[in-house]
Amino acid sequence: MPYQPPTHSVERSLRATTGAKVVAGVDEVGRGAWAGPVTVCAAVTGLRRPPEGLTDSKLLTPKRRLVLARELESWVTAYALGEASPEEIDAQGMTAALRLAATRALEALPVRPDAVILDGKHDYLGEPWKVRTVIKGDQSCVAVAAASVIAKVRRDTQMAQLGDGHTDFGFCDNAGYPSPVHRAALERLGPTPYHRLSWAYLDALPQWQHLKRPRLVAEAVRENALEARGQLGFDF
Repeated sequence: MPYQPPTHSVERSLRATTGAKVVAGVDEVGRGAWAGPVTVCAAVTGLRRPPEGLTDSKLLTPKRRLVLARELESWVTAYALGEASPEEIDAQGMTAALRLAATRALEALPVRPDAVILDGKHDYLGEPWKVRTVIKGDQSCVAVAAASVIAKVRRDTQMAQLGDGHTDFGFCDNAGYPSPVHRAALERLGPTPYHRLSWAYLDALPQWQHLKRPRLVAEAVRENALEARGQLGFDF
C-alpha cells in the first residue's frame, strides 16, 4: 500500500465544530512491554506542513525514526512527555497508568489544549479533557504521528540506558518487550527492578512466581474483554 502522509483533517474538524484553538495529539508506547515505563507524548503542531515521511513510529526504521524525532522536536509548536513507572502500573493497572502518564504529558505543555486527539479506540483519558479518539491516528493525524515518533525514540533510548546494567535482557534491542533473549534472561536471573511484577509472563516462570503481584481484578476483566473483541493493541 503506497505511503499516505498524515493530515490535519481531524484537527480542522475539531477547530470547526468545537472552537478549539489548541489541539494536542497524544500517543503512547510501552503498553505491552514486560519491563520499563509506559510513556506518553502530547504534541501540538498547528496546521503547518509536517516533515517529509512522517508516519506511525512503528512503520519507520530505527535510524529514520531517530532522525525524524530530532527534527520533530524543533518543528512542533510544543511537546511534552509523561510516564507511569512499573510500580504505578502494578499498583493501579494499565488503564489508570495510561491516564496518569497522559495527564502528566498534557499538563506539562506550556499551553493547555482545548481538545485532544487520542490514538486508538478507547478513551483512557476522560474528563476534563475533550477527547476525539482516532483508530490508527498515528498514521492519519499529523499531531498524533509526531507524538508517536517522539515517544518511541525517548522510551527506546531510556530502555537502552537501563540495559547498560542488565545486558543479558537485551533492552537495547527489545526495549523491554517480549523476545527470546528477554525470556531466557528472566528464566535465569528473574525480574529486574524495572519489570512489571503483575504481568502474566511470571506465570510461566515458577521459580519467580513468588515475586508476582496480583493484578487489579477490574483491570484484568476489562483488558480480557477488550482483547477478546480485538480492541487491545500493543505497540512495539
